[in-house]
Amino acid sequence: MRYLLISLCLLMVGCSSYPKKNNFEAIETNHLTSLNPYFSNPDLDYIYKAQISIKENNFGGILIIKKINMQEHRVVFTTEIGNKIFDFSYIGNEFKVNSILADMDKKILINLLKKDFKVLIEENPQIENSYTANGYSIIQADIYKNNHYYFFKENSLEKVVKTKNGKENTSFIFSAIDTNIAKNIQILHNKIKLEITLRKI
Repeated sequence: MRYLLISLCLLMVGCSSYPKKNNFEAIETNHLTSLNPYFSNPDLDYIYKAQISIKENNFGGILIIKKINMQEHRVVFTTEIGNKIFDFSYIGNEFKVNSILADMDKKILINLLKKDFKVLIEENPQIENSYTANGYSIIQADIYKNNHYYFFKENSLEKVVKTKNGKENTSFIFSAIDTNIAKNIQILHNKIKLEITLRKI
């Protein structure tokens, strides 16, 4: 009986929500005009030197993100000399692979990249809840039916955490922020060996 009770307690702790585990304090939801402003200006080409590490494979080059109109973004990753590695389009809720290098043309990888770049370009995901913790204002939002937590400090978005089963799954870290542009971006996956590093050119 004692072991059964201990097992049940551990199960309850393991299944508790991400906000509860991290002692978030719920507050009244503030419906911001834009949760993520970093790729929202259609007059700019957002150009980054990029490194994508997948297990033992490394791809380096130039990443260009362009907001075409209110509903469309284009994400293009090329080598330094301009050969395309991949070219994605996001139109509303639709995603299209325009082209991709054969070495990266794997369904699982494309799905991961699709979700990662969607978080970068999504300005107004569906807001679920609001919290405070450790000096941050935190907005819980839904992207592709997954919980994402947006961490703001002094109205500046510093981090987004995607969770699964109450645990951190993927972290998006923004730094060197200047006038709605994050000059450094890092995307870290906890369960798989996938890391994306972006540095503004």
